[in-house]
Amino acid sequence: MPEETTSIDYVMEAASGPHFSGLRLDGRVPSSATAASSTPDSTLTLDSLPNQPFVIGVSGGTASGKTTVCDMIIQQLHDHRVVLVNQDSFYRGLNPEELERVHEYNFDHPDAFDTEQLLECTRKLISGQGVHVPIYDFKKHQRSSDSFRQVNASDVIILEGILVFHDQRVRDLMNMKIFVDADADVRLARRIRRDTVERGRDINSVLEQYAKFVKPAFDDFVLPSKKYADVIIPRGGDNHVAIDLIVQHIRTKLGQHDLCKIYPNVYVIQSTFQIRGMHTLIRDRDISKHDFVFYSDRLIRLVVEHGLGHLPFTEKQVVTPTGSVYTGVDFCKKLCGVSIVRSGESMENALRACCKGIKIGKILIHRDGDNGKQLIYEKLPKDISERHVLLLDPVLATGNSANQAIELLIQKGVPESHIIFLNLISAPEGIHCVCKRFPSLKIVTSEIDIEINEEYRVIPGLGEFGDRYFGTDD
Repeated sequence: MPEETTSIDYVMEAASGPHFSGLRLDGRVPSSATAASSTPDSTLTLDSLPNQPFVIGVSGGTASGKTTVCDMIIQQLHDHRVVLVNQDSFYRGLNPEELERVHEYNFDHPDAFDTEQLLECTRKLISGQGVHVPIYDFKKHQRSSDSFRQVNASDVIILEGILVFHDQRVRDLMNMKIFVDADADVRLARRIRRDTVERGRDINSVLEQYAKFVKPAFDDFVLPSKKYADVIIPRGGDNHVAIDLIVQHIRTKLGQHDLCKIYPNVYVIQSTFQIRGMHTLIRDRDISKHDFVFYSDRLIRLVVEHGLGHLPFTEKQVVTPTGSVYTGVDFCKKLCGVSIVRSGESMENALRACCKGIKIGKILIHRDGDNGKQLIYEKLPKDISERHVLLLDPVLATGNSANQAIELLIQKGVPESHIIFLNLISAPEGIHCVCKRFPSLKIVTSEIDIEINEEYRVIPGLGEFGDRYFGTDD
């Protein structure tokens, strides 16, 4: 048991911190290294991911502040996995003839980049696979032959570069396109500082290259691509308001499962690494009963709290101990819970902990052999028609049992819009079944799983929740 507890503590600690991956990390991976460490990522497919990653394109003139904007977005999205893929990594290596005339080579032309490889890497990341991104040596004008950067699948993929909007195939992969705008003189000053300090060039060569290649390429290729941008950020990284709005939009999109866009009455609590870590633990078939109950209770409490947030509130003023007036809200008074026996009973303690003295009714529906359509027992508050109802069941699978319970509540006089259905995981089939029949109720869940298999089990699921929670699975 001590070893198991240590393992669980380690998982939770690892899940709680910020997770970054990709080109902004320092670690390099030798090309000769085996791919074993990336195997879990490479076996993922779109079907095995709850959501596709959110892909952001960040373009703009040379030294306009693109990297600064990307870094600020990454910092604010600290509770999500973010990878930054720089277009500069996909420069083509120069051949001997081009190296001899390197000062005449146009690094700002679309042909200077290996767009096909950029497309391949981006598509793999979107599909959930890890990729090896090349490392380009700006002093030798060659790709490193013995090392690369390992970039893993993530929630957010940022493609950054002066010409990432040039190719329509790359643009079509993006969910959001940002153009960073900056004054030409400011960009030139930044470029001089960057190329002399970081890339070992002298000022004369930088100015010559700028006049001969950089500015014409900006006018011919970069500036025209500005019309494809969804958002234009003046002043780059100094524009904190614009970046805050962009991050807020990204968070909204990341928090939406595809089904939430179809059914506005479905709410998935915002995923964090703490929540994903707890799901990882309760879905593990080898976890102990004690730990299964502990982490299930934590998740249930979060779902209950989120569900309570959808109840109506009235404004209320109170006087604080300092004699000041505080304007707040008053909780909904007419409320009750109804658990679908027996798994739903596992959620009752969390509801009682949040709502002191709350009445809780019960509904028992036989699930085996009849698709959960046979009502066996019900005991509900007599005045339930006057109350808002929190319907409790940790797993929404086919939706048949839920529909039977909801239908009973409506027959008892509860308005459909007064019912909030709370569960830990939901299957898409169950959401479709319930929402099509009862579009006015609300569903609050912590994760939407992939599907239901031939045996009507949620996949990947977490098994028979009631048996695991109450210890009757032996």
